[in-house]
Amino acid sequence: MLKIAVPGPEMFDEESQEFITVDDVVLELEHSLVSLSKWESFYEKPFLGKDKSSEEILRYIKFMVVTPDIPDDVLTKLSEKNLGDIQEYLDAKMTATWFHESPGAPQSRDIITAELIYYWMIVFQIPFECENWHLNRLFTLIRVCNVKQAKPKKMSRSEIAARNRELNAQRRAQLGTKG
Repeated sequence: MLKIAVPGPEMFDEESQEFITVDDVVLELEHSLVSLSKWESFYEKPFLGKDKSSEEILRYIKFMVVTPDIPDDVLTKLSEKNLGDIQEYLDAKMTATWFHESPGAPQSRDIITAELIYYWMIVFQIPFECENWHLNRLFTLIRVCNVKQAKPKKMSRSEIAARNRELNAQRRAQLGTKG
């Protein structure tokens, strides 16, 4: 969950003849499957992998807000720092898990929508409470389930030799030897 403070409105105090800033509004946001699903229901098109207008991005931020009873105009007052923090949060990995990428591995051509993600959750028996997780963390869990369920791929002789060369080079560098 991301918490950001949106600057409150600036008003003029007649008595003191000064500009004063009203309290900031603190927003709590979640980049989750729930937010994604709401956005796709509204626009009736996939959210992931497509360029979006500033209006569509602002609407997604609105769907990310979990803070109750926010003023309607608060999202129009997001600062550049707020937007930068939101983008950083959207891009965050949110997990310690990493994957070894095989060169030349085929990329999926599926258009990923909320329904496809829910399908993956059902197939891998992931509880629906995870729909509130950060979306990147949920994707990592789905990928882990897919990797663990798949049959191990046999390595060719050239792949084994390349891996052994890499391991030997790491060990030589670690031990400071020539072989």
